[in-house]
Amino acid sequence: MGVVEVLDPVAPARAGGWKVDVSRGERNGRVSSEWFNRPDDERYLSLDDLWANVKGRSERSRSRVVQTADIRVEAARDSAERLHLVLPKAHEPVAPTHWAFGQLASIVGAPASYLRQLPAPLAGINLQYGLTNHRAEQVKTFETEDGRTELRAVTGPDYGRIHDHELVEAVQRIAGNGTGDTRWKVPGVLDWSTGVYNPDVEISRDTTTLYASDRDVFLFLVDDHNPIEAGRLPDGSPDLYFRGFYCWNSEVGAKTLGMASFYLRAVCQNRNLWVRRVGAIN
Repeated sequence: MGVVEVLDPVAPARAGGWKVDVSRGERNGRVSSEWFNRPDDERYLSLDDLWANVKGRSERSRSRVVQTADIRVEAARDSAERLHLVLPKAHEPVAPTHWAFGQLASIVGAPASYLRQLPAPLAGINLQYGLTNHRAEQVKTFETEDGRTELRAVTGPDYGRIHDHELVEAVQRIAGNGTGDTRWKVPGVLDWSTGVYNPDVEISRDTTTLYASDRDVFLFLVDDHNPIEAGRLPDGSPDLYFRGFYCWNSEVGAKTLGMASFYLRAVCQNRNLWVRRVGAIN
């Protein structure tokens, strides 16, 4: 099947935006949850910037399958999460991230929350025992070079990884930079005092809906320059809604690739959506 690129010219919004009636829809807080919990260093102002970050990270990463019995645990500091692992044929120890430490503990059947409370030497002994006696025998590691070598994921040997940059690249085929160069863009903002939705709001750390962390990516874009008329409001004005979608992925196994598409009437400042219909694909 060929790849279809939809890079339509941007339609100008009506001056001042669109009058909408959010009472005719329902609130969806999925994007608002992301907006509320993401620190500044996980917020991006364009798809190009986000892609450059996750693509560069991928190019500095490697994945391999190793025997669990061949992994050696070193307790270098007091904290259990400061443990280092010596992997087979590795030139230097790797430092597990918070997420990878939890995955490793789960694989060997040890509660990560308990291990994190132990002195590092004792936590190391427990992990080493579990690795040596792990019945599955093999795991797939995912390591990234960034000044030091981080172990970002530990999964089963048959884990199929979709890299975060692959999702971003797929979205860029229809959304360009996500800033208005195509019809798909970071959304505008609803003015509650007037009921007018303004699609042309400056993209900033406060308004962006393009997110990426060391364990996932989440993107939300809308086609809010091209409203669809669904009837008439009681005052006779058109009942308008727009197309939108969000998608997510985790190359370290924190979540599976997924997407939800929907029609929405507006997006407010804290990124709550007022939607007409939602359909999810996992």
